[in-house]
Amino acid sequence: MRAAPYARLSMMLVLAGSLYGCLLGPDYERPKVAVPATFRFDYGDAADVVNTAWWEQFQDPVLDDLIKTALENNLNVKQAAARVNEFLGQFVSTRSALFPQASVGLNATRERATQNGPVPLPTGASPVFNEFQAGISGFWTIDLFGQVRRETEAARANVSAAEEARRATILTLVAQVASSYIVLRSLDSQLEIAQRTLGSRADSVHVFTLRLQYGQTSEMELAQSQSDYEATAANIPLLEQQIAQQEDALSVLLGSNPMPILRGRALGALATPAVPAGVPSDLLNRRPDLLQAEQNLIAQNALIGAARALYFPQISLTGFFGSTSTQFSSLFTGPARVWSFAGAVTAPIFTAGNIYGQNKQADARQQEALFAYQSAIQVAFQQVDDSLIAVQKSREQLIVQGRQVEALRKYLRLASARYEGGYTSYLEVLDAERNLFNAEIQFTQTQAATLTNVVNLYMAMGGGWVVQAEQMTVPASAPAQSQPPAASAQPVAQVSQ
Repeated sequence: MRAAPYARLSMMLVLAGSLYGCLLGPDYERPKVAVPATFRFDYGDAADVVNTAWWEQFQDPVLDDLIKTALENNLNVKQAAARVNEFLGQFVSTRSALFPQASVGLNATRERATQNGPVPLPTGASPVFNEFQAGISGFWTIDLFGQVRRETEAARANVSAAEEARRATILTLVAQVASSYIVLRSLDSQLEIAQRTLGSRADSVHVFTLRLQYGQTSEMELAQSQSDYEATAANIPLLEQQIAQQEDALSVLLGSNPMPILRGRALGALATPAVPAGVPSDLLNRRPDLLQAEQNLIAQNALIGAARALYFPQISLTGFFGSTSTQFSSLFTGPARVWSFAGAVTAPIFTAGNIYGQNKQADARQQEALFAYQSAIQVAFQQVDDSLIAVQKSREQLIVQGRQVEALRKYLRLASARYEGGYTSYLEVLDAERNLFNAEIQFTQTQAATLTNVVNLYMAMGGGWVVQAEQMTVPASAPAQSQPPAASAQPVAQVSQ
């Protein structure tokens, strides 16, 4: 007769084990998306360099050091790494519900019993007594229908999504540092052009001042020369302001307070990285933001199964083994031993739509994540196409502007010679100087835009270079980042639509 409870418990465990493999909800399948065979704007000279440390192609050691410093010290990267650890902790906590929970306790109480109760105290017994209890208690909710396993699957996907978000932060950071450095060198070049032009116009003002003293020119020509000098001088404070602000922005990317930024190669001396080659389908496995969106979809898909499981019964087991005594000295003796175990089955009957509502939310969130993933893919294709055409057209524009600058330099030499020969007025010289100044500024800006467009293309392409940059985010002396436990290898999931 005493074996009957054990037999019932054994039968319950056998039944639970037979049903444990049941998982509700759809398994994940990567949704089909319309992927073009090639990008809309192809680039004939593209090279297979998408997985290399592309910033080293600029051949500027100063830029290499700036990127290394940013990867080690940037606070956004550190924040993203902390977020990975946060989701890793959530994964471990969620998965723990798959296993029995046990705790140990030691309790001591002192009580006074009523002497006017329905059962009178024995004669001579004191109404005040002590009670000591020590033991181990356990609790286990058997995950028959996969609610916890689906929640664990979602938590694992959230860890992966956070990791991809960290890599996306690294991708963006490297591109931002490179672009900011290019813009800084462009502003430096523009300031040099403005200062050189200002010096030339200061010489002109000096010459015209002397000529006016000797009656060889008019006050109008001197005023025209002074006007152009002041117009050029007005550009210099603005450029100096932009340079200081660009240094401040770059300092923040480096993880430091605003400070002067070391310069390397001049803008015109920076080598142009090769245009990376690739096909649209590569982006799905190469861009961290797309992988992050897919992991978010996996997580929401898994939570559909967790919501479905709420409709089904839950089986929980509880147990206690220990001892209870009114004397501490006899607490651990045989007569003080106590134990208990119990099993419970609970199933929802009426929830007024609560479970139905949770299922509707899970379905809607999965659809939202699906559309977000598909939208992210379309945006990725757009960004690559935009970058490809920008690289191509900015290079064409740079060639044309280079010819324009050379033509305007020749025009200025001829206009100056004609003025000195008395064949034209000084207005022609001023016009040539203004046009050359503006063309040189625009040429410098286009140089920067051409290099920045290549940077944007590498960012849009993604690639294995993110892994190389990732290895630079933590100094060599720092501990390696935590990874999910090996026992939690994720099964291949597929979301039915």
